[in-house]
Amino acid sequence: MQNKNGFTLIELLVVIAIIGLLASIVMINLNNARAKGRDGRRNADIRTIRSALEMYYDDYGQYPASGGASSPNGGWSNSNDSSWNTLATTLSSYIKLPVDPKNETGGWPGGGIYSYAYFSLGYGCSQQWYMLVYKLERGGITSPGVTACDGTNFNYSGTITMGMSGKQ
Repeated sequence: MQNKNGFTLIELLVVIAIIGLLASIVMINLNNARAKGRDGRRNADIRTIRSALEMYYDDYGQYPASGGASSPNGGWSNSNDSSWNTLATTLSSYIKLPVDPKNETGGWPGGGIYSYAYFSLGYGCSQQWYMLVYKLERGGITSPGVTACDGTNFNYSGTITMGMSGKQ
């Protein structure tokens, strides 16, 4: 009678299946943690942008003009195209203007794209109010929306829409 040491094929397959299951659970949790981290950065970026906009307003009595974006229209500045560079230049003495961690191209946050969008034209009192729009991966924040000087309310579905209105 021979004594064989080792594992059977079934035992090896069971171990491999368990390792695969554990690895997939770890990857899911890792992806959730990454999304949560990107959302934290987005919220911090927006607070920084808002602070710079308020400092600009204190210095010049108006918010910087927006414009040049390809999406949603030319009145906006969007972090995923060259219109953001104009806003970055305007705010350069206050901050280095951040972009969304994913900064996807081909649209804007209101259309489901991860980017930052800025608007400060028209609707009652041009450049006396602004709107920032961005999208979170994990949600969890209720969007306050923005009411323009003429009373028009903006709150884009699936995004965080915030800003400042009423400084005159």
